Amino acid sequence: MPKPFVSELVAGNAVDAVFLLAERNMAHKKDGNPFLTVTLADRTGQVKGVVWDQVERIAAAVTEGDFVHVRAQVGEYRGGLQMVVKDMLRVPADQVDPADFLPTTSRDVGKMFDRLREMTGRMQNPHLKRLFEVFWADDEFVAAYTRAPAAKMMHHAYIGGLLEHTLSMAVLAGMVAGHYSGVDRDLLLAGVILHDVGKVRELEYARRIDYTDEGRLLSHIIIGLSMLDEKLGQVPDFPPVQAQLLKHMIVSHHGSRAFGSPEPPKTIEAVLLNHIDEMDSRVNSIREYVAKDPSDGSWTPYHRLLERHFYKGPGPDTGND
Repeated sequence: MPKPFVSELVAGNAVDAVFLLAERNMAHKKDGNPFLTVTLADRTGQVKGVVWDQVERIAAAVTEGDFVHVRAQVGEYRGGLQMVVKDMLRVPADQVDPADFLPTTSRDVGKMFDRLREMTGRMQNPHLKRLFEVFWADDEFVAAYTRAPAAKMMHHAYIGGLLEHTLSMAVLAGMVAGHYSGVDRDLLLAGVILHDVGKVRELEYARRIDYTDEGRLLSHIIIGLSMLDEKLGQVPDFPPVQAQLLKHMIVSHHGSRAFGSPEPPKTIEAVLLNHIDEMDSRVNSIREYVAKDPSDGSWTPYHRLLERHFYKGPGPDTGND
């Protein structure tokens, strides 16, 4: 029998299948007895679960990041689905298909990367052009850059998401640079491509999308600066001022200290990068939220982070007279 995916679960279903254990937390009931809350995941999404029985045995046998064989009953709790887990056993990684457990871009990764490489190949600035030749010659880096997600949850949170996000921003950057006079087109494109380069090490994405120890300790901004410095060292006579401007774009791309940037944008190119990044990530996030809403109505449920409902268009029962 084919594995049931999270997106196919319905209240009342009995489940006997393998999932990724994304989160596991021990808690205690009022009588002092323990229970587990878990988050189970596959490439289509996540579902919450609770373990009431055999809690200590199950807690000792599995840990976050494991593939687990779950026997459970699907119910509803506070407006969403919840699994009541009867049993959970660890499954060796070599017995599962990793493609079943990580969401992946729907776009052709090879074609996206080729297009990005063509853009850098047309750069007029010889130093920036050479810098990207050095990046693209690093096979290990390219493999990571084309596979990495752009985030854990908020936007482009899937395999290939970083490349998809970057290419979309690069296309937008070209349009913006053509509209405003005085914009350094090559510097803006370079900032777009490198602003999130540290994500390849900030996030781990072999089994699940989560933060690495390095990512939690340093953040993708600091990691990105280190990666850039390494490649700059391989480009003879790279202008120091150009290097500072490029580093500033990485440092400032979140827009303000309140959102994680050590410095706010202080050049036109850095300001444009911040807004292009915000626009592309926000549009992707909203589209994903709307696409995952299973209801037939005209509006999504309330989006707590963005503090609004989103209009999906006329519902099936809405007349257009």
